[in-house]
Amino acid sequence: LMGAAGAGQNTKLTNQIVIASTLHGVVEGLIFAYKSGLNLEQIINVIGSGAATSFSLTVLGPRILKRDLGPGFYVEHFIKDMDLALAECRRMNLCLPGLALVRQFYESLVAHGGARLGTQALILVLEKMNNIDISKPLNEKQ
Repeated sequence: LMGAAGAGQNTKLTNQIVIASTLHGVVEGLIFAYKSGLNLEQIINVIGSGAATSFSLTVLGPRILKRDLGPGFYVEHFIKDMDLALAECRRMNLCLPGLALVRQFYESLVAHGGARLGTQALILVLEKMNNIDISKPLNEKQ
C-alpha cells in the first residue's frame, strides 16, 4: 500500500515519531496552562478546535485530566517503536533530537514503574520534573 518492502514499517515509525512529539507538546502545554492558572478543560476545548488539534490533545488530554492513565497503547511498546525509529535513523545517518529526548522521558516513566501505563502517562514525568500535580488545585506551594 505504501510502496516497496519496508515502507509499511517506516510509515508506522513515522506515525510514532509524530505522536511522540505531539504528546510531549500536549503535556507541556497542559503543565504551562495549569501553572498559569487556566482551566485545563477549557484549554483543551479551545485549542482543540484550532491548529493545535490532535488525537493526543482531544482524546488523551481529557484522559490525563481524569487521571485515566490506562493503556490504549503501552509505554513499553511505544519505547520499542521509538527504539526502532532511532535505529533506522542511525542507519540513515539522520538526527532526530526531539524523538531521542521524548524517548528519554518515557524511559524515566518506566524507571518509576510506568511501563504498562498508557502513553498519556508522560504527564507523570513532567509533573515530577516540575514538582506539580495538575490533578490538584493550584496553590502557593506549587
